[in-house]
Amino acid sequence: MTSTSALEAGRTAAAELRWADAVEYLARADAGGKLAASDLELLSTAAILRGDLGSAFDAGARAYAAHLEASDDASAAKWAGWMALALVEVGDFSESLVWSARAMRIAAGVGDPLLSATVRLGPAVAQLGSGDLAEGRRMGEESLAIAERHGDQALIANASLVVAKALIAGGELTTALAIHDRTFVAIEAGGVGPFQTGDVLCAMVSDAIMASDLDRATAWVGFLDDWCRAQPSLITFSGQRFALLAQVQVIRGEWDAAAASAESAMARFRAGDFRAAHGAPYAQGEVQRLRGSFHAAAESFRLAEESGWEPQPGSALLLLATGRLAKARSEVRRTLAGDVPLMRRFVLPAAVEIEAAAGDLDAAGRALDELRDSADAMRTPLFDAIVALAGARVRVASGDAVGALADAGEAARAFLEAGAPYGRARARLVAAGAHASLGDRDAADAEFRAARETLLALGAEPELAEAAARMGERQVRDLSPREVEVLRLVSTGLTNRGIAARLTLSERTVDRHLSNIFAKLGVSTRSAATAYAYEHGLA
Repeated sequence: MTSTSALEAGRTAAAELRWADAVEYLARADAGGKLAASDLELLSTAAILRGDLGSAFDAGARAYAAHLEASDDASAAKWAGWMALALVEVGDFSESLVWSARAMRIAAGVGDPLLSATVRLGPAVAQLGSGDLAEGRRMGEESLAIAERHGDQALIANASLVVAKALIAGGELTTALAIHDRTFVAIEAGGVGPFQTGDVLCAMVSDAIMASDLDRATAWVGFLDDWCRAQPSLITFSGQRFALLAQVQVIRGEWDAAAASAESAMARFRAGDFRAAHGAPYAQGEVQRLRGSFHAAAESFRLAEESGWEPQPGSALLLLATGRLAKARSEVRRTLAGDVPLMRRFVLPAAVEIEAAAGDLDAAGRALDELRDSADAMRTPLFDAIVALAGARVRVASGDAVGALADAGEAARAFLEAGAPYGRARARLVAAGAHASLGDRDAADAEFRAARETLLALGAEPELAEAAARMGERQVRDLSPREVEVLRLVSTGLTNRGIAARLTLSERTVDRHLSNIFAKLGVSTRSAATAYAYEHGLA
């Protein structure tokens, strides 16, 4: 294939969203002769969508130089502005500032308002990052106003994201999500570049999930999923899309699908989706935690933390589930020491649960009060359910069983309205405990059985094991000393062969002990048995 035919094939592949082919053909054309600036831009875009950051920024830098060589200052400035934003996304803030300075310097000599609005986005993001929300918001709003006057859809989407992020950081959640609504319309209409589309959509879905806005999260992640599926060779954003999808599926009670989505997220992360560095392992860790694979969850959360973002509240809730209450309190308190309103709102329900479990009613009450106050920023059926469940937990811890029943009932109804079966089952378990403390065993059993049916269907065996123990269905004394010994080793992650070697037993004997343990504890998996061991101090 000649350089000319490779170039045409590359352009066609890019137009058809075949990014792997686009990179191959454009790189071949690039090796065979000098590419025009527009084709270098295309190569840069295709490479970054394939997760090849080195090639993407190399081609991007050469595109900028080619624009300058052609005396096309406007195109050079515009491309430098987009380079600055892309570098922010990969975490190279110092290099982003360099490109922003180049863009601003050249744009100042061009005198085009739309160009100036485009190149100001990088500095606006930098202002947000430095904590100057007012200035970042002002710059974003100025760019947005100009973009809307000129009908520039790509700039509308990106400027809107800057403004929305400033509003979220300032606690104005309802207004921010309304801006996301308008941005979604712009993206649906087309005219937004592929990298910008993926970037903005992932941010919008993440914000909706953290705001407990399940309707928006479901609609937007569905669009993101379809968008990714239309580009089979897309790497960047494809893993993050699966991670976000898994989080929505967990809330909606689609746990088998969530497990599959989390696995796909990790596969795409390993394939090069740098955007999924936190989301993929965090989503996988959450599924593992909820289903009792505690050792695997700890490793997933460790990997998520390597991205520079704290894996919360999942990590703290894992520590709670494994009996490390002091460390759970330390982690959740450290996260809440930050001043990002949306992150605090997202983590506060876990703080209430952990502090109540520790018996610190003052700390639990303060977290609950702040959680209730955050409803002023935005309410949804799911968030109302979360707040009611948190209130029920505090009432149980303070001995107010009657009040706990009212709050748990409200939570169960709100979770049902939101379409969140796991949350509803947890609310019913709290109600079961409240009934039991009031001496109404029949009502307690009815709530427990209803919750158990959902938890079994989901595979939430750790939650089920804890609840059953609290309801008096299982006792540690039911296990023989040898069975306790085997259970302890199971909780370390050892296989039956490993346990047999450690205890000098045959594998058949270990199999028999494990069958007896499962029968006595009423569980069917090693993860559930492990959860029981942690809950009863056997691990």
